[in-house]
Order: sequence, then structure tokens, then C-alpha cells
Amino acid sequence: MKRAIELAVKNVEEGGQPFGAVLVKDNQIIAEGVNELHIKNDISGHAELLAIRKAQEKLGSLNLSSSTMYASGHPCPMCLSAMYFSGIKNIYYSASLEDLEEVGMEYSSFIYQELTKKNKERTIVMKHIGLSGDIKNPLKM
Repeated sequence: MKRAIELAVKNVEEGGQPFGAVLVKDNQIIAEGVNELHIKNDISGHAELLAIRKAQEKLGSLNLSSSTMYASGHPCPMCLSAMYFSGIKNIYYSASLEDLEEVGMEYSSFIYQELTKKNKERTIVMKHIGLSGDIKNPLKM
């Protein structure tokens, strides 16, 4: 956790947001990341996602089930989803959602609330469009 916080502090000093993440496997750091939104204008440039990408590339595997994530802040829904998809089972974080809200970063709490709603109740419009005619369903190929 100490390393995740160090990364977050350094990122703030360099003009970024206070987020750092460290992936550990067998008591060794296998990947690190900091938010790069301010550098690349990429909304997916979150510390946890970058650490996951680096670890998967380094290990040559999508499976990170034997790894532990240490994050300076409560993971946002996007990052948490990536952790589920990659099999990470242990996540430790420092700043809570409440801590983040206190400094004006309430988007994670808002999205977590949105995800509990049915599609028609969300603030974003989501509508299912079924396939018909000669369009092949890639799920059934």
C-alpha cells in the first residue's frame, strides 16, 4: 500500500490525480500504474487498469487470479470490473468512496448507484437492438 500511495503523491506532483496502483504476485510487485488521464486524454487511463494491462502483458496471460491489487483509492466501477474479469480476488485500497466524495470525486459513487438500476431507469439511454435478416450473430459463430 505504501508504494501505491507514493505513486499517487508523485502523480499529483506531476499534475495528475491522486491515484496509484500496485499489483503483487508471490510477494513481488509485478506491475504498477498511475492515472494518466491528464497525459493521454484517455478516460480508461486509470492506475488500476494500467497496472492490469502491464501485468497481463508481462505474464502473457489474462488470468491474474493469484495477484493482489493495492490501490490508493477505492476502485471505480470500470477498474473493479476489470479486476473481476482478470480474476483478481484480493483488493486493498486506502481512500474510501466517502473520502473521494469529500474532495469532489463523486463520480464513482454515482456510477455504482446507476449500475444497480434497470436500463430504463439510468440517466444514460440504453436500448437493446436485436439482430435480424442476414446479419450474423458473432456470439453464435
